[in-house]
Amino acid sequence: MRRPSPRCSRPRRHGARELGGGAPPEIRLHDLRHTHATLLLTAREPVHVVSQRLGHASPMVTLTVYAHVLPGSQREAAGTFARLIEEARSA
Repeated sequence: MRRPSPRCSRPRRHGARELGGGAPPEIRLHDLRHTHATLLLTAREPVHVVSQRLGHASPMVTLTVYAHVLPGSQREAAGTFARLIEEARSA
């Protein structure tokens, strides 16, 4: 068995499929937790809700860890703001 990397408390075993066999790779509970949060955030679930589900101390922790999940958010926010300005002008 390999030594764990400094960033990981437990070594990750390669699944047989990755090595050419038919067994699926090992999936850790932490992997499922990360997938859960990522899917919720990409589905636009409010950050404070995801943060509570994960048990984070604040939404800022969630935003720090999962900022990479929302890279298009700034562009979307700018588009929304521009649309609101146009609607206000024509009202």
